[in-house]
Amino acid sequence: MVTSVLPQKIGILTSGGDCPGLNAVIRAVIKCATRRGWEVYGIPYGTQGLITLEQGNCNGQDLQLLEHGFDLPGLLHGIDILQFLSGSILGALNKGDPSNPLIAQEILNGYQQLNLDALITLGGDGSLDIIDRLAQQGHWNWIAIPKTIDNDVPYTERCLGFDTAVDTVTRALYDLTFTAASHSRIIVVQVMGRDAGHLALQAGIAGGADVILIPELTPSLNDGVLNGICQHIVQLRQSDRQFALVVVAEGVRNQNGVKEKYIGDLLAEQIQMQGARLCQTGQPEFCHLERLETRATTLGHIQRSSPPSSFDRLMAAAFGKKAVDLIAAQTYQQLVIWSQGQVDSKPLDTVMPLIRNRHQDHLCPNPVEPENPWVQTAQDLGIYIGKSAQATSSSASGGDCQ
Repeated sequence: MVTSVLPQKIGILTSGGDCPGLNAVIRAVIKCATRRGWEVYGIPYGTQGLITLEQGNCNGQDLQLLEHGFDLPGLLHGIDILQFLSGSILGALNKGDPSNPLIAQEILNGYQQLNLDALITLGGDGSLDIIDRLAQQGHWNWIAIPKTIDNDVPYTERCLGFDTAVDTVTRALYDLTFTAASHSRIIVVQVMGRDAGHLALQAGIAGGADVILIPELTPSLNDGVLNGICQHIVQLRQSDRQFALVVVAEGVRNQNGVKEKYIGDLLAEQIQMQGARLCQTGQPEFCHLERLETRATTLGHIQRSSPPSSFDRLMAAAFGKKAVDLIAAQTYQQLVIWSQGQVDSKPLDTVMPLIRNRHQDHLCPNPVEPENPWVQTAQDLGIYIGKSAQATSSSASGGDCQ
């Protein structure tokens, strides 16, 4: 057993939406911390658990996590299943906004009752902003671990859960391809990505999409974009391709620049309507689009629900170990990141100002940039990714595969 100079009591919580790999991080933290002789306390339902504790509705000792506290029951003693499970055994809520002083004080009081030496928080950009404000008020020592299937936390190449979500969407696109081909349909698939298109872009490429629309490259469904989609589908048909697969991130807006809950359904309707309008202008090649069946499907929360991929499990183990190592070194207020194929960390006093400034300007903290290599890859594979994006990418590449 590796022992530390001073015993430590550390807490861990998951905040915001769930994603694959959270339990694998919890497992890694418990194992690494226990080997140092530390105690680990799991705070249920994010900061809400601290409010529950402050209100006397639970006991601090009840929150202690033990290395073999989550074995399978019965005769199968010793089987550790945490790294295989999706979701979060601690639960997750996006509550406890410190802008409300009464709520903030309850959270701070609950944290003080636990008498923790440090806190590990798994969250996305919004959740980490909330925890950071609380940590400043309460003078907490804390370490942040990025988790979100949107992959939109800055300074890290990968967030926990993203790889699994890409696999999940890719499998769905594979399945939908065959029903689209069987019925000669256009199928529009709406995927998550409120402000960032990383998931739609990478899963769309892996899943063989013909069209990929993301908010960074296609902010709204204007006539130029709809014309481009229709022209691309016509070109597919002329090459004897009788169906099409369209992927759209939920953050793409309608023609008026307003977000739609079901932007995929609207896009499916607009493709048929635009085809009809083009047909009426004396372009008969577009006339079949009005008659072609166009269906929309929204993948929804199934994108969060698969067992974590091997890569997410490996990254979870590395993230959990790194968080414990940082606490052991008393190097606090750090974001654990994935950079150039390995785990590292970034000071939160660099990360959080960027997140807050981007939020203030209603911008994504880590968007898909036009020069992103996956944008170039999609372009060179002949995937339609929006009118402005096509022009930018073609200009950059000269039209050649690289």
